Amino acid sequence: MQNETANQISEVIEQDIWGNIQEFLDFTLLSQPFKLTVGVVLLVIFVFILTSVILRLIRNFIVGKLLNEDKLKFISAFKFVKYVVYLIVILITLSSSGVDISILLTASAALFVGVGLALQELFQDIIGGIFIILDKSLLVGDIIEIDSKVARVFEIKLRTTRALTRDDKVMIIPNHKFISDTVYNYTQNHRTTRECVNVGVAYGSDTQKVKDLLLDCVARQKGVLKNPKPFVLFEDFGDSALLFGVYFYIGDSFTDPKIKSELRFKIDDSFKQNGISIPFPQRDIHIINPQNQSKTD
Repeated sequence: MQNETANQISEVIEQDIWGNIQEFLDFTLLSQPFKLTVGVVLLVIFVFILTSVILRLIRNFIVGKLLNEDKLKFISAFKFVKYVVYLIVILITLSSSGVDISILLTASAALFVGVGLALQELFQDIIGGIFIILDKSLLVGDIIEIDSKVARVFEIKLRTTRALTRDDKVMIIPNHKFISDTVYNYTQNHRTTRECVNVGVAYGSDTQKVKDLLLDCVARQKGVLKNPKPFVLFEDFGDSALLFGVYFYIGDSFTDPKIKSELRFKIDDSFKQNGISIPFPQRDIHIINPQNQSKTD
């Protein structure tokens, strides 16, 4: 009696309950251009959720070992990797479930080509952002010169980099420019940079006195480093002046124009007090009178 009851229960489970579940999973949602059932959809959703959990664990594990300044950059790059992984996992799941994804890929080939061409520069920006993050060729706080503009980087994203110019304007720079264009990084190796102010003095001036005055002016200038020591070079004999350059080091290239301007004020004032003149451009003009020349002949 007990065996008969057990057999009946087993038969009900196999035929009615499991049979209904199997029928539900095999229900076809789409038959053309490829067969898609409820079971495949549920499997894709499950794999998608499982992949999300695994990727989140990987991200948290790596982020936990990074410095604070690198965390946001890694998370931005990881978002791009995450989308690629989702696409690959879904395609593999559909293929493993018996869905002919070649039809889907063939039907979407033209669309993918068009989208790829349209988003070519976007992909270049994203790849550029990944390279920036990996090789650390650019960091937040770096002072760069690009397109004849000097700016301080304050944010690096996956597609663009934002920097503040000396005019207090924000530059939004596509990341592919850091790969294709020449970019000067003033602070890649260290924060100290060498700057120069050029000046010309009249012929006949005491050159040693000019050198001493220039060194005195730069020594009194706020923002100029004591070490390495400033120095003066006698650059050249110009057309109208003796050309000098005073070289000095500063710790913040972003304030470079202000420091140079203040130093030029000091040099001009010091030269006036010590009788050193800064000459105007001079040209010799020879006037020839054709009438006088003909009479002489």
